[in-house]
Amino acid sequence: MEVVILSDTHMPRMAKKLPRQLKTGLENADLILHAGDWQTVELLEELQEYAPVIGVTGNVDRNELKERLNRKEVMERNGITIGITHGDGKGGTTEKRALTAFQSHPVDMIIFGHSHIPVLKQVNGITLFNPGSPTDKRRQPQFSYGLLQLTENTFHLKHVFYEDKS
Repeated sequence: MEVVILSDTHMPRMAKKLPRQLKTGLENADLILHAGDWQTVELLEELQEYAPVIGVTGNVDRNELKERLNRKEVMERNGITIGITHGDGKGGTTEKRALTAFQSHPVDMIIFGHSHIPVLKQVNGITLFNPGSPTDKRRQPQFSYGLLQLTENTFHLKHVFYEDKS
């Protein structure tokens, strides 16, 4: 199973259309996960044309999205439990807030966003993954999104980096 992981797309403010590099990844997706800050429901609907979408809202998402999506999700695929949250809030770092969001629900992996900083690391046996942003790299050298390969009880995560968001 191939999963495309997104966060902080901020569309249409930061891009009027999906970047070409991202579209290439979406064409092979079996599932799309989005960790918030979509900005509009139109992006959710566009992504659903590629594959099923599971996502959460972030701190800049409009009410239409808040009516359709939760602030956090827990899902299981191929024996892997995945938590999804945006990671915004008060106190601590974005990573610590993401970990805290799932302290009462054991997960193998936490997908989060908010900082626009790509992250892939282990903390106390939990894989933390922030895909970065495909449209708003801020102080990062490149735009990015994530790819998750899920097989029976194992997974492989990586970032896809690119220079041009057109």
